Amino acid sequence: IPCIAQRQADRIAFRQRSRAALKNPTVFLFVRTSLRQELWSPETIAGRLPLVHPGESICHETIYRYIYLNPRTKRDKLWQHLELHRRKRMKKNGRKVKEFSKLSEAIPIQNRPQIINNRSELGHWETDNVEGKRSDKTAISVTVERVIRKTKLSKLSAHTAQVKTDAVVKSLNDEKTINQNFVKSITFDRGSENSGYKEIGIKLGIQTYACNPYHSWEKGTVENMNKRIRRFIPKGISVDGITQEYLTLLENKLNNTPRKCLNYLTPNEYQRKLLMLSEFNSL
Repeated sequence: IPCIAQRQADRIAFRQRSRAALKNPTVFLFVRTSLRQELWSPETIAGRLPLVHPGESICHETIYRYIYLNPRTKRDKLWQHLELHRRKRMKKNGRKVKEFSKLSEAIPIQNRPQIINNRSELGHWETDNVEGKRSDKTAISVTVERVIRKTKLSKLSAHTAQVKTDAVVKSLNDEKTINQNFVKSITFDRGSENSGYKEIGIKLGIQTYACNPYHSWEKGTVENMNKRIRRFIPKGISVDGITQEYLTLLENKLNNTPRKCLNYLTPNEYQRKLLMLSEFNSL
């Protein structure tokens, strides 16, 4: 009789563990910590897990179900740690755009070489501004490399074109000191703050391209990064009180976050990998 009872208990325990969410303690702790403290997406968590804990794996959909469907975790409101803070999972929808014309002399994005569009060459950047309240006198410049997604954040003391120009030139000059091949071109929208694009091109010795009017999605790399930044600087709050020191800390966090497009390496890790390969090939 004791043997029968033990077999029945083992069978019940096995069935319970196979149906439990995040049943492995290692996976459970990694998912919860990465989601709540690191603010990583479920895809990033699922991709990074095998690199940190070899032999372990989990599907990102399992994490989403754990967040939204598990009755025991609903009270934790884990959706608040996701990028869009949605109470329910929603589909993305586009928006209509209008025709407008600014910076008419800028090279249009459709003339940008296919090697840039395909992300098959390093050194091509996109830039945009993140703003706060309408009454704010300052803004934040965001500049992102298209291949490795390395991000540069700069506090803008004003909304003028010269301030934006100086910030972009300084940020990318810093990258050129690491490796000349890290800066070859830059793409921006047709906002008035980008009217110094010619000066940027001359000072950095690079080609500049402009999106079509109201087609911000054409520089999707920096737009995606803006969305990530909004997790730390939500819309509607003033950016006047945000310092460059804070932006530097945020920049480091973004550049040390694993990315699916980099096989779950971070932008900094991937850049170091490319630098080592470049030095090895030059020997």
